[in-house]
Amino acid sequence: MPSRTALVTAALSGALLLGACTSTGPTTAGSAATPSTGTTSPGTPTSAPAPSSPITTSTPPPPTASPTPDPASIPALIAMRYDAGPLRLGRESGSTDAYRQYFVTYASNGLTISGRINIPRGKGPFPAVVLAHGYVDPAAYTNGQTMLRERDFLARRGYVTLHIDYRNHAQSSRDPGNDADLRTGYTVDAINAGLALDQAPYVEHGRIALIGRSMGGGVVLNALVAKPGLFKAAVAYAPVSSDTVDNFDKWVRRDASRASAARAVIARLGTPEAQPARWATTSPRTYFARVTEPLLIHHGTADEECPLVWSRETVAALKAKGKSVQLDVYPGGRHTLASPQWDVSIRRTEAFLASYLR
Repeated sequence: MPSRTALVTAALSGALLLGACTSTGPTTAGSAATPSTGTTSPGTPTSAPAPSSPITTSTPPPPTASPTPDPASIPALIAMRYDAGPLRLGRESGSTDAYRQYFVTYASNGLTISGRINIPRGKGPFPAVVLAHGYVDPAAYTNGQTMLRERDFLARRGYVTLHIDYRNHAQSSRDPGNDADLRTGYTVDAINAGLALDQAPYVEHGRIALIGRSMGGGVVLNALVAKPGLFKAAVAYAPVSSDTVDNFDKWVRRDASRASAARAVIARLGTPEAQPARWATTSPRTYFARVTEPLLIHHGTADEECPLVWSRETVAALKAKGKSVQLDVYPGGRHTLASPQWDVSIRRTEAFLASYLR
């Protein structure tokens, strides 16, 4: 049975062939009448030639507007105009001798997104990192709940760390359509976080990286294809698949609590089996040619949530496009790496970031 990749390729090739057969030029309905070329004897009056028939052409059709990309698609993220407001620091809490920590908010395309920010003590500006967390039930999630180890480690080494809560989490604004849009709003919030950091006086302009884990690793992949050039480097811990259908099949179709979201997106796109080309537009893998930043991936062999094969496929697809990507594999490592493997991974992450941000 052909693989889903083969089906997608065939569907996309078919679409290209159909487009190549389309005629776009206006047609001519008539041409000028040719006057008589007969000769007459000298001195014989000649009759005036019959007037030429007017040239008529069909009116070219008005240009066809490009269809609006589906909000769950990567083209929608690429076409989006990102609008990030400045970072607004709130109450200070959790500060250490190495950094100050604040509740923070920023604007993300009309929404308010909350988070936690660590600002190193000392003279800035500093390089910065956006941290995109993995899945936590939004109803139970609290501000800055996850990725505490990464935030503390990197802030102690001179990085501003901005951990974002995403829309629908903690004190962030509500976006009821986000699940039906395959949570692409989280990518919007991560991109706007990078843009907001770039406005901050304590951040070194243009020296910003993106780190995500699990679902946040998918946010990383989306952001790299949607907004190339914003981040200088990226790191993904145990990321979800770069083929959205893998994630949809594993977590949406099988989750009764997301049945309405599944129905909504299928109503627009069709099923992955019936419409592979449409579903390909929702996968960052389809657009890996746009990536300009180096990527480091950490993944354990015993990951119980996101199989290692997903990262191997992502790496192969990126390398096929000539992109800079490195996969570090941790034998026996679970979805959330524990020490001493996590300690090794964060030291590798720091060295990787330093090579591009320092």
